[in-house]
Amino acid sequence: MLNGKRILLIIGGGIAAFKLPELIRRLRERGASVTPVLTKAAQEFVTPLTIGSLAGEKVYTDLFDLTDEAEMGHIQLSRVADLVVVAPATADLMAKMAQGQANDLASTLLLATDTPVMIAPAMNVRMWDHPATQRNLALLQGDGITVLGPNEGDMACGEYGPGRMVEPMEILAGIEAALTDGPLKGKRILVTSGPTHEPIDPVRYIANRSSGAQGTAIAKALVALGAEVVFVTGPADVPPPEGVVLRQVESAKDMLTAVEAALPVDAGVFAAAVADWRVASASGSKIKKQNGKLPVLEFAENPDILATISQLDQGRPGLVVGFAAETDDVIANATAKRQRKGCDWIVANDVSPETGIMGGSENAVTLISEDGAENWPRMGKDAVAVKLANRIAEAVLR
Repeated sequence: MLNGKRILLIIGGGIAAFKLPELIRRLRERGASVTPVLTKAAQEFVTPLTIGSLAGEKVYTDLFDLTDEAEMGHIQLSRVADLVVVAPATADLMAKMAQGQANDLASTLLLATDTPVMIAPAMNVRMWDHPATQRNLALLQGDGITVLGPNEGDMACGEYGPGRMVEPMEILAGIEAALTDGPLKGKRILVTSGPTHEPIDPVRYIANRSSGAQGTAIAKALVALGAEVVFVTGPADVPPPEGVVLRQVESAKDMLTAVEAALPVDAGVFAAAVADWRVASASGSKIKKQNGKLPVLEFAENPDILATISQLDQGRPGLVVGFAAETDDVIANATAKRQRKGCDWIVANDVSPETGIMGGSENAVTLISEDGAENWPRMGKDAVAVKLANRIAEAVLR
C-alpha cells in the first residue's frame, strides 16, 4: 500500500520515542522509505545508530551540517517527502510549530515544508490539558495539520490520562489513510464490530455468536477506498484488518466510551452485535456451586450505542448505519428499529439457525432506508462489505 512513498520522520524528545523503531520497521515492510530526523532531546531516548540501521537511511540531527547546507539541504529535505510525520510531538515541538519558530533542524524543516504534516502528540497529562498546549493544538489544526491522538492511559511519570502517544500501528494506519488514493480519502469513518462480553464473574460472561467477520470486512473495504477507519471491536473470532485505528473493548459500556471518544466522524457503521443486557452486579470472585442451589442473576439494560449516536444534537455523523440481526419478520422489525433508533440506514439480515449466517462466511442482507427496502442476494461477507462501502462512499460524497 505504501510502495515508493517517502516519509520524513521527525522524532521528538519524549519517552515514547522508544516506540519509533517499530513504526520504521512496519513502514519499510510496506514498501515506504523513511528519512529520520532526531531532535537533540530525542537522542537521549533513541540513538542515531539504532534508527539509521532500521531505516536504512542517513539520520539527520544537525541544522548546520556544512556538506548538506552547501546545497540548502534542509530545504530539499523538507520537500521531497510525500508526508512529514512528527512522533512523538512534544509540547515543545508543538509550540515551535504553532509559533513558526525555526531554531533547530526539526523546527526549520517543519517551517520550510509545503508537504502535508501529521503529528502524534505525547506528553504529561497536565501539559496536554494546559491552555497553552490546547491553543497551540487549535492553531496547528487550523493550519491543516493532521493530529493522531493522544490516547488515554498510564504514563511513564506515573500519572494517568490523555497524553499517551498512539501506538505505532495506529500511526501506520493514519499514514496509510493519508497516502491512499480513493474516493473516501480525507474522510473519517467509525466501524464497530464483533460481540461484547458482559461479565458474570471473573471467569464467566454473557455473549453471542457474532464472529466479527462482517464488521471486519466492512472496515477493510472502507480502508481500500481511502478512508481513515476507527475500528472499535469486541472480542471477535477474526483478527482486525490492517490499516485501521484499532480500539479493542470487552463490554457494551466500554464500546460506547470508545465510540464517543472517536467522534467526530463523517459516517458511523454500527455492525457490532452488542449485548442488550448485562449482569447488574458482576461478582468479584468466581460463583461457586451451593449444594444444588442455583444462583440468581439480576440483569440491567446496556446502553443503546446506535440510538445514542443517532440522536446526538451535536457531533452526529452525517451518515449512521445500523445493523439488525433478526430471526422473525426481518423487514418489519428492522424497519421499526430504524425509526426507533433514528439512524439513516439499517442493514437487516436473517440469523435464524438454518441460515448459517451468524458466525458463517456468507450473508444475505436487506438495506433499509427512508426510500424503502432493497434486497441484496446472498453473497460472501467480503462482497457484502464492498457493496456497502461503495454505497457509503456515494452517500458521504453526495
